Amino acid sequence: MPEFDYLNRYDRMAVKAAHKVISSYSTSFSLATGLLSPSVRRDIRNLYAMVRIADEIVDGTVEAAGASHRECEQVLDDYEAAVLAAPAQRFHVDPVLHAYAQTARRCDFDPAHVRAFFASMRRDLTQSSHDQGSFDEYVYGSAEVIGLLCLQAFLVDHPVTDAERRRLEAGARSLGSAFQKVNFLRDLREDAGVLGRSYFPGVDITSLTEDDKSRLVAEIRGELADAAAVIPLLPPTARAGVLAATNLFAELNERIDATPAAELARRRISVPRRTKAAILAKAVARSSRMKEGRS
Repeated sequence: MPEFDYLNRYDRMAVKAAHKVISSYSTSFSLATGLLSPSVRRDIRNLYAMVRIADEIVDGTVEAAGASHRECEQVLDDYEAAVLAAPAQRFHVDPVLHAYAQTARRCDFDPAHVRAFFASMRRDLTQSSHDQGSFDEYVYGSAEVIGLLCLQAFLVDHPVTDAERRRLEAGARSLGSAFQKVNFLRDLREDAGVLGRSYFPGVDITSLTEDDKSRLVAEIRGELADAAAVIPLLPPTARAGVLAATNLFAELNERIDATPAAELARRRISVPRRTKAAILAKAVARSSRMKEGRS
């Protein structure tokens, strides 16, 4: 076997491992990424696999394995250092890190975005509630920069004007923020009851009111609308997948709105599989019309 086949085979294995990580944790995300073109799909899944591992470090998995709080912090510090160093290395014994490194090199990820992400992850180990300033910083690092990294993957080999890039970056940040806030509302039971976290400033999530819920749902609707407005500017390789993800979270947001506030702390809201399939089919059809210059 020629020498280069060994590395190519390992590359393919690592990408498959990253996909397995994502499909194991998020059905909706896995379905939406299936609508991306193969190369973009690979890069987005490689990115999110790394993000998922970081989430597991701060969301109790390392602690459940018997680590102390300080040891959890050290694991996160070590993983951040490994992720930042990964693009400069062609081989990694960790398949997820190996897959991420392929994508980080190809998409030229900004290390400042990666550092911002890990700064927010570190807050989850040290901070259980937020004021408006720390909340905005947390959402930026945990979600908005992930939207920016995804955008970087979407725009590989697809030049845009400076004005278009600014609009797309604003949309990517809005979409990341909306996704995160929907997750906060959906995961109230686990965040408050298990992890002891309260993200929304000025909101007592143990006694969430209808007014609080309605205000947050409306804020999310606005961010989703801002993000949807720039989807036609994305390359065709990404439009259907981004539209599907946007609409899946919009549906989840509406289901949260229709659920009594008190019930959100007792059960996790989800979108039925049949509804997900319909949303994906509509996203494919609508993205095709966008391709022809219609929305």
